Amino acid sequence: MKVLVVCNNAYMRGNGVCTAVVSLVKRLREKGIEVRVMACENPDPKGEQPEYRLRHFKFPFFEPIIQSNGFRYATYSNRVATEAILWADVVHLCEGFPLEGKVARLAQKLGKPCVGTYHLFTENIMANLGMRKARLLNYLVTLWWRKAVYDRCTHVHCPTETVSQYLQERGFKSEMRVITNGMEIPAQQVIANTPQEEPIVVLCIGRLAKEKSQETLLEAMKYSRHAHRIQLHFAGKGPYLKKYTKMADTLVKAGTLRHTPSFGFYNAEELKALTRQAYLYIHCAWVEVEGLSCAEAIREGVVPVIAEGKLTATSQFALDELSLFPESDARALAEHIDWWIEHPEERMVMGKRYAESIHKYNAEDSTRQIIQMYKDSIAR
Repeated sequence: MKVLVVCNNAYMRGNGVCTAVVSLVKRLREKGIEVRVMACENPDPKGEQPEYRLRHFKFPFFEPIIQSNGFRYATYSNRVATEAILWADVVHLCEGFPLEGKVARLAQKLGKPCVGTYHLFTENIMANLGMRKARLLNYLVTLWWRKAVYDRCTHVHCPTETVSQYLQERGFKSEMRVITNGMEIPAQQVIANTPQEEPIVVLCIGRLAKEKSQETLLEAMKYSRHAHRIQLHFAGKGPYLKKYTKMADTLVKAGTLRHTPSFGFYNAEELKALTRQAYLYIHCAWVEVEGLSCAEAIREGVVPVIAEGKLTATSQFALDELSLFPESDARALAEHIDWWIEHPEERMVMGKRYAESIHKYNAEDSTRQIIQMYKDSIAR
């Protein structure tokens, strides 16, 4: 089977879509599937390049925002796309952008089936452009994505039930398959279950951006009874780094925090080591398609506290109400953090339960289901 994976950007670190795409390609190749990628050229000349390389398209005015979010757009080439599609048995579109729309239309003409993954809500994009409440614009962009890309696919891969419901409500016509993006679960799972020691490490992983809402965690420190005992670690990079660093410094100067929050970007092994030091994991995003960074923390035995809202699929990982708080509610988040700090024995027990709960997100199972989706698409 020959699979063409199409995305704008596959090689910039710090972007969830890129991480998912690279992981998928690796796992498919390990299963003996022949995979080629069509994407924007890798900005690192010494790094891996896509088999079908597209030039970088720089957006006027918005390019600095796009780059700060770890993203790049590709310039469509009909010559490159034709060669790539003719090679493939099935085309996997990883976004709903103009690149994928043109590829989907050409694939139809050339008689090649397409599947699509819904990796992003339009709200992810609008939030970073300062238009969180642009409901009409979000609706219109989603409608365009549907007609230009996803309705041209035989199947749409939805990483969560939240995504599937969202698309059904908006009239998407293709068959939907709910399949987690998946992650590696070691055969011999090591559960850290860090005891309560000072400083109490509270970890937050994710791109430092508007919709990830890390400011909710910083704001929660003003209401926490144990703020002076807490060491916040923010693992990620993004456009809001300066803003959050300033907020953190203000909390330290005011005496709210005794331990200066740290901000850093880590490779996989460094992040795993940091996670195993954490007492709690906090996920504040108010829009999230899946949020595997949360699942990866849970895998290590760290209890999460997760924002709950209409577009926050990450809340699926919570096992009880003590791990959920209303999105953007800093006071409620502080109450939950304080409860877990004041109940260390319960946290130890729940850490083990959480680690056991994560097996259904195994990458092995998700890869098998993705391959079956390809087969069904080709057969149809």
